[in-house]
This record gives sequence, structure tokens and C-alpha cells, in this order.
Amino acid sequence: MRTFAGSMVACALSCVLAGQVAAQTPGISNNVVKIGVLADMSGVFQDLSGANSETAARMAIEDFVNNEKPPFKVELVVSDHQNKPDIAVSRVREWYDVDGVDMVTDAINSAVALAVSGVTRDKNRVLMVTGAGTTTLVNEQCSPNTVLYAWDTHGISNALAGSITRSGKKNWYFLTVDYALGQAIEKDATQAIVAAGGKVIGSRKHPTGTADFSSFVLSAQSAGPDVIGLANAGGDLINSVKAARDFGITQTLAPLAASLTDVHAIGLDAAQGMILVEGFYWNRDDESRAWSQRFFKQRNRMPIMLQAGLYSAITSYLKAVKQTGTDDPKTVLDHLKTTEINDVFAKGGRIRADGRMIHDMYVLAVKKPADSRIAWDYVDIRETIPGSSAYPPLSESKCPLVK
Repeated sequence: MRTFAGSMVACALSCVLAGQVAAQTPGISNNVVKIGVLADMSGVFQDLSGANSETAARMAIEDFVNNEKPPFKVELVVSDHQNKPDIAVSRVREWYDVDGVDMVTDAINSAVALAVSGVTRDKNRVLMVTGAGTTTLVNEQCSPNTVLYAWDTHGISNALAGSITRSGKKNWYFLTVDYALGQAIEKDATQAIVAAGGKVIGSRKHPTGTADFSSFVLSAQSAGPDVIGLANAGGDLINSVKAARDFGITQTLAPLAASLTDVHAIGLDAAQGMILVEGFYWNRDDESRAWSQRFFKQRNRMPIMLQAGLYSAITSYLKAVKQTGTDDPKTVLDHLKTTEINDVFAKGGRIRADGRMIHDMYVLAVKKPADSRIAWDYVDIRETIPGSSAYPPLSESKCPLVK
């Protein structure tokens, strides 16, 4: 574990105020609110998480301190979970028991997020998941202490698979990573495909970290689908798209957990024509452009849904702590669930009783190289899916907390 040095700069003003008005915030333990970013710093998801999550977290703390002038100190710690649930659980236990961490975020990797959610409930702290997307977190294993904030497999799959199938491309074949994320994506996408009048004609699983996708993409091609759905992420997604282009695959590629970072890594020559879904696009409007340019100056890349979502989650949490005058998890989360979220990430966002944050999703079409005018100008917004349509109704939730 390492303490993020930039956080001490970010909270310099709040540290001064804390010494002056500590008596006014008795509900905040030690007059310090501590945020933990649990990230993949060196593995297959490092470009989606890692240093980019650190930067978004620092920006959130700096902006909160400068804009809100909180009467408490804010600190940030960061750790690499190495995509191993046991390491993640050990680190989070130490954060909660020894370091006094109040809220953990990112938690990319579904197995990690599920494991950490259990510890967070046992320790009565707050987990705001922005990296992982398994819907189990808001169904069978929901928790009063966990929020699935930035995205989930149903929101992505429903928006993308439904949109493509309704356009007339009915027959799908899946290449699916063989762990919780891939299984959830394929399941949710299949439901959306069938609901839109399509069908799945085949599927093949692959292990995490597959380097050679030639046999997988050739199997998909030989099945003759209209669409090849890629139920994977990170390096696996990038390698599978590149293999498909190398073998001249002409079917529509639908990466069901792709991001602008993946498009950048693949390159427009190979990625052109792909359809993807995100809950944020840097070039959406003036507000998103201004915030994204700040991020770009620090990371030399544009942010994606995961970074914007993490920024929003930390900001929303800190605002709720200030507004309620306490870091008590139940009080803060109850407040968040009654507050509409309007910021650079979400407009009209709301957190439901099952812990799912509802917000709009965007269907994005990857441009041809000739149509890209400036750096990171990779996609057009083809369709905006309202949050009420992207996510299932609360009545369908399997979360025991929903009455």
C-alpha cells in the first residue's frame, strides 16, 4: 500500500480548516475522511484502472476541497490488488481495521469486487464500485454498504445488444472470457438479443490473458453470424479484435465491455465500424470537454467512463459526508439514495435501493480514420439510451434488500 502524496496537497486547505472547526464535525471520526482506490496497477486492466484511477481520484478531492471548503481533512490511499481476490481482501481489511479508510472505490475485476463487498459489509464501511460491472452486486449478493456506480454488464449489454439487434442484425456468436465478467455479459446480452427478436447461434469461452485468438475468431467466422459479440475486456478484448481484423472478419464486432481506451490501443484502422457503449464520452458537451482536457494534461489520454465514474463517485460521497455532517455509512448512503446526481459523469443519476446507480448510456460508432479530425476523436454518439431503459426495473431485482 502507498499513501497518494498528491492527496496531502489536495487537502491542504481542509487540513487548516479542520484544526479550526473540528468541534463542528463530531460525526466524522478523527475529523478525517479517507478514500481508498483499489486498482489494477500492473495487470491486464491497468489501462482501465491503475494510474488513471489515481488521477481521477486526485482531481475529485482537489475539486471538492477547493469548491466545498469542507471542515474536515480528506486523504487518499491507493493499492494494487493484482487481480487476486485474496490480496484485495487482505488489503481492504487492513485499510478498514488499521488505516481508518471510510470508502473504497474502483475495485476493477468482478471477483475482486464481490470479495471486497463482503468485507465492506462486515466492517460497515462504504464500497462504491466503478471498475467492475457484475450485476451479482445488485442482485443475489447485494449489500447495504455497496453501490455499483459507473456501469454494469446489464446496462452495457442491454443497450448495445438491443440496439444492434433492432437494426436488423439478428444472429450472434459470442467469444467469452471464462470468469464472472464474461459469463454475466453473455447472459445479459442474450436476454437483450432475444427480447429484440434475435438469437445466439454459438459461443466459445477463452481463458483470461489469451495471447492467440486465431482459433477463436475462426470458429466464430465459420458459424456465419451477423454479429460477433466479444464478452471480454482489457488485453483480451484488444487481442481478439486485432485477430479478427488480421483474419479479415467481415461480421460486425460488438465489444460488450469496450472503452475509448481500447479503441485507442487497437487503432482506427482495425477498430473502425465497431459499435460500443459507454456511460461517458469526453467530447459529449462543453462540460465533459473541459473536464477531460484537465485529465488529458495529466495523463496524455482522454478519460473514459471508469475514470469519470470514479471522479463522480468520490465527489458524490464527499458531498454527502459534508451535507450530513457524518461519515456513518448508513446515514451517508441513505442521503445519496435520495439525491439526484448531476455532474460531468451523470445527468439525473440516482442510486436505487438495490445499490445500482441509474444513468444514461451512449451507443458509440467508431469512425473511419479519415473522419477523425483531432486526437482521440474516435467515435460518434449514435444513440442515447435513457437510464430507465438501459437498466431493468427495480421490480425485477433479486436483491434481498428490495421490499
